[in-house]
Amino acid sequence: MWTRSKQLVFRIFHQKPRLISIFKMPRIGTHDGSFHCDEVLACSMLRLLPVFEQAEIVRSRDPAVLDQMDIVVDVGAVFDPARQRFDHHQRGFTEVLGEGFNTKLSSAGLIYKYFGRTLIQHLLGCSEEHTNIVYKKVYRNFIESIDGIDNGVSITEGKTNYKITTDLSARVGRMNPAWNESNADPDSAFRRAMEVTKAELLDQINSVGRIWLPARSIVEESLAARFSVHASGQVMELKQFCPWKDHLYELESEQGIENQLKYVLFQDDKGSWRVQCVSDKNDGFVSRKPLPEPWRGLRDDVLAEKSGIPGTIFVHASGFIAGCKTREGAHRMVDMALSWT
Repeated sequence: MWTRSKQLVFRIFHQKPRLISIFKMPRIGTHDGSFHCDEVLACSMLRLLPVFEQAEIVRSRDPAVLDQMDIVVDVGAVFDPARQRFDHHQRGFTEVLGEGFNTKLSSAGLIYKYFGRTLIQHLLGCSEEHTNIVYKKVYRNFIESIDGIDNGVSITEGKTNYKITTDLSARVGRMNPAWNESNADPDSAFRRAMEVTKAELLDQINSVGRIWLPARSIVEESLAARFSVHASGQVMELKQFCPWKDHLYELESEQGIENQLKYVLFQDDKGSWRVQCVSDKNDGFVSRKPLPEPWRGLRDDVLAEKSGIPGTIFVHASGFIAGCKTREGAHRMVDMALSWT
């Protein structure tokens, strides 16, 4: 319950503190009618913050109503963080996240830009350094696509080979009342959509902050030890399996060794060993150096005979990954693969 004794001051990131009304429950304004993923997600983000967790969502396009709101998203034709107005439809709006990201922001991106770090710290309790890493990763993996879709930014400049209709924006769009649905309640549909976007947001932040980020130190140590694994420095062995690709690309860039690593070795959960090719940073389906063509698609004894390496299990038909029963066998595979032309 909001009382005089529970005076709350909320600090917008990069902005001066703003006093939220201490006499009433705060209100978040957004437009009525058909809803889109960006404003639904923006409202979900705000409601996850302590100062807005009990906030009422008011859906209207009436300027007089919106003027009474503590914060307004995706409506009103005003972008003014100091007044907590976050629309992106007005002429001349060009706001982007920055920090290497250039996609025009939707209301989701705007709320994330000004509240995202605060939200991550609230949910994860992590350091400023880790907060910044999670902030960029969650934007790249999740929020940026919402911004792009809402602003009509194509995912590719060329022709796409297939259509994706299972992304979050599409799923939220389908939660609007159907054109032929009678007695529909758009506000109830909006609230259900908020639950969907909230679950996705929490999953993204948790996955990045508690699963992906802790792997960085493992990859960093393994990369530093690569010359003890193979004299070429083109093979990295993980002391335990973990999400490694994005960390590797970032560490390579930081250390100025882009494209040098070709293979990563690790033990799977059954005790066998895997040889995985490092893919091109900009195309996950293209390996820097695929495994030898004569091995591809072969298994077990046939593969062992063809390669001359006992204990081989398989090589994928595209040559991006292989399995071997022993560490020694995996090392022989990369030795031969590196010299194959």
